[in-house]
Amino acid sequence: MEENLENSISELSFSNNAHAMQLFGEKNRHLTKIADALAITIHARGNKVTLQGDAVARKLAVILLNQLYSLVKEGMPLYPSDIDHAIKAVSGDPEVNLKSIFMDTVFITATKRPITPKSPHQKAYIDAIREHDIVFGIGPAGTGKTYLAMAMAVSALTSGQVNRIILTRPAVEAGESLGFLPGDLAEKVDPYLRPLYDALHDMLRYEKVTELMEQGAIEVAPLAFMRGRTLNNAFIILDEAQNTTSEQMKMFLTRIGFNSKAVITGDVTQVDLPSGKVPGLKEAHGILTGIRGISFVEFTKDDVVRHKLVMKIISAYEKNDLSKRRRAEQAL
Repeated sequence: MEENLENSISELSFSNNAHAMQLFGEKNRHLTKIADALAITIHARGNKVTLQGDAVARKLAVILLNQLYSLVKEGMPLYPSDIDHAIKAVSGDPEVNLKSIFMDTVFITATKRPITPKSPHQKAYIDAIREHDIVFGIGPAGTGKTYLAMAMAVSALTSGQVNRIILTRPAVEAGESLGFLPGDLAEKVDPYLRPLYDALHDMLRYEKVTELMEQGAIEVAPLAFMRGRTLNNAFIILDEAQNTTSEQMKMFLTRIGFNSKAVITGDVTQVDLPSGKVPGLKEAHGILTGIRGISFVEFTKDDVVRHKLVMKIISAYEKNDLSKRRRAEQAL
């Protein structure tokens, strides 16, 4: 990879034509994404690219293209979403090492698709889960908190690190009591737990999930069912933890037994608790920060891995909330 600088032009040359074509993407769509995101012009000819535009933006593009080329040489396929994540990562920190993030395979699904982190915060989250027994993942929807925790859990189970996976959520999203919902117990709690099932089925074949659940190796249950239990040799995920009360969070955290790992995920901006209830997730953040063995990883809208409009929606709501707070302060 060679770079020549001349006034407002940067030139890059890649040694392997096949790898260069993978980097550029079909009809150069990867280059187009980078050019649009950084507001520069990129022209490709053979295994060479010419970049024109702002010097800082060109420098970022050079860093980005060189790092992506290294990933291609390692055998990693590049998808449009990977380019988006790479652009955000390098734009946020030009010193970031994309290889250390994108090549960190957490789990390979039944369809042979590798699950890897896609941002520095996701990488920090994965490392924290490896190194600590209790990890809190806090941030907006779509940042991969639950999905990556699930991948780590499935990996731990299939490699024999734990004997079972326990997935739980507080069943309060609609403000309804389970007793007033129609159907038997399984039918009552199923809508609340469906996102956990979806993530699970995305990683393992349906038949395998069914088999593991019948064996008790995977358990999906509402948070209320954790009371009075001691959870040994388990990987436990508490999802939507912003909807736990102070008492529920304390109850959950004191269930963790020997050789167990717990991941607690939630978004403190989407609390559905009744007025007057103390949010357990927010309280835990204040009480438990600094305790050895417990890690808090906070995500931002830049970590969103869903449709690109999700990040814009989150930004719009953040601006609206800020405006509301300012108006409230001015009214005092």
